[in-house]
Amino acid sequence: MAGAEGPRRYAKGAARRREILEAALALIAERGYSASSLQEIADAVGISKAGVLHYFDSREALIAAVLQERDAHSVADFRRAVPDGDGADMIGMLIRASSHNADTPGLVALYSRLVVDAAGAEHPAHSYIADRYARVVGAVADQVRALDVALPDGMDPEGFARLAVAISDGLQLQWSYRPDIDMRDALERAIRALSGGVLPVASPDPAAAPA
Repeated sequence: MAGAEGPRRYAKGAARRREILEAALALIAERGYSASSLQEIADAVGISKAGVLHYFDSREALIAAVLQERDAHSVADFRRAVPDGDGADMIGMLIRASSHNADTPGLVALYSRLVVDAAGAEHPAHSYIADRYARVVGAVADQVRALDVALPDGMDPEGFARLAVAISDGLQLQWSYRPDIDMRDALERAIRALSGGVLPVASPDPAAAPA
């Protein structure tokens, strides 16, 4: 019995951490980054602020974990929508995410704010965001290389990828001020223009995804 207590305690702790993370994700998606305090997140789970800080060292660490969870949800959403699709279709994933972002303004604000706040190496999210940029840019560049297309003006795949990701991020920031912007349409047009029309931009309609 004593030997089983450790794994049970670990599983219970992991479940509680997951519960806090999901509550924070939902609250921030609905109310926004600035309006979601540790106390409100704790209340949503039915524990104290100290209880939240038992699993996450600080609000910043929790917010960094929420961003990772947001990214995981975006990947899962794309795979549900395209069950037989190419897992390497990072361009399609970026386009689909731009549609979903319009439904989660709090998470758009979280991402835009955190990218700036975490620029300092001491921030809990710094390494994740640095790695995220490297991963996303690298995946887009790899996709362009695999398609073996000629980009205009001698642009190389990595240069294209950096510009595509920068446009995606910039559209999110502009949308925070102008919610009438159609981020998906703007991103599709930008990718067509940047690539001279040689890259695929068709992605599944968000309404087509299973519930």
